[in-house]
Amino acid sequence: MRLTPGAARDIDLDRVDLFDLDLYTSGDPHGIWDVMRAKAPLHHQILPDGREFWSVTRYDDVCRVLGDHREFTSERGTVVTHLGVDDVAAGKLLTSTDPPRHTQVRRAIGAKLTARAVASWRDRIRQSIVRFLEPALDGDTFDLAEQALRLPAIVTGPLLGIPERDWDELVQLTAMVTAPSDPHFQHGSEAATLAISHHELVTYVTDWVKRRRATGGEDGSLLDHLMSVRAGDAPLTDEEIALDGYSILLGANVTTPHTVSGTVLALVERPEQFEKVQADPSLVPNLVDEGLRWTSAACNFMRYAVSDTRIGGGTIPARGAVVAWIGSANRDESQFADPHEFDVTRNASRQVAFGFGPHYCIGAPLARMTLRIFFEELLLRFGSIELDGEPQHLRSYFIAGMTHLPIVAQKRKTP
Repeated sequence: MRLTPGAARDIDLDRVDLFDLDLYTSGDPHGIWDVMRAKAPLHHQILPDGREFWSVTRYDDVCRVLGDHREFTSERGTVVTHLGVDDVAAGKLLTSTDPPRHTQVRRAIGAKLTARAVASWRDRIRQSIVRFLEPALDGDTFDLAEQALRLPAIVTGPLLGIPERDWDELVQLTAMVTAPSDPHFQHGSEAATLAISHHELVTYVTDWVKRRRATGGEDGSLLDHLMSVRAGDAPLTDEEIALDGYSILLGANVTTPHTVSGTVLALVERPEQFEKVQADPSLVPNLVDEGLRWTSAACNFMRYAVSDTRIGGGTIPARGAVVAWIGSANRDESQFADPHEFDVTRNASRQVAFGFGPHYCIGAPLARMTLRIFFEELLLRFGSIELDGEPQHLRSYFIAGMTHLPIVAQKRKTP
């Protein structure tokens, strides 16, 4: 998905297809979202197979849909790739569960992922990122988008309790879940790709739990912690542990790589912004928030209306699917001045790239720290970055990202 919009053009909202994969692979949805926010803040689309959904694109409406589980439930599914098929894991998988149970489980898992808890991992993460960046400084072409897919596994694999021998397989499987139509990850049809990846990931965690129970002991990892989580008075079942472990693997692997590559591309295209933040490292937290806003790697989330609900000047009928477009909310001119400008001096802390409300990304503190360290180390080591080929965008209407970003970096000269 092009992150910098092209020239303005006439858009017929009656003919817009937000499920057109070409729109995200080689197109420009930002122009469409601009028109939708202005003229159709509640947009209805019926797909050729009869499935239908409503879209909200304004910042306030997106926050309302994601923030109020009494109006918009998560317990029928939360990702657009499952539109029309109720989630069989509802009430078990954390992301498909509403409060109060969601709150109970989230609080127990999140205790290991607070900003204070992840701070102890800072040095280990920095060492991993320094090793990751070293090959990019040898003067040859470095495909950042391709290599960054493995970055979360390098950083979080040891924290999750995942052995290095399994990292590449899990990276591939999580990419299959979120981009089942991309030729880099597709195995057969989209439905087959989703089924294979879901089965393999859940099986991986299930087998991990079985081995842990058989051997006993604890290693302090996050997956190990899942085995001690309780919801109310009862421990999680093995099925719930497997599903939530699956969700944690997805969350760890999916968005950070695309935030990294999309933010680097923005800096490559705007060398004055690169120079500005390099001259003033105190701008790195701003850069991270602006990068999150700009890339909006989790492009959307889905909910279902509990009853007939007025929003955006229209009504979503009871049980209607509503897609909250994160990528649009983060370019809403009512919240962000000059939203299509990438500006490292902007305070973009109100961005909703991590979601909003009860389902705000549980791993956000870890992701934010990882991104800050990544750009601190990149700016310290890289004097310049140039493209060495055309970026290739991910074929997905759920995750906005790239499969290839060939760059050539020059080492920064020490004073």
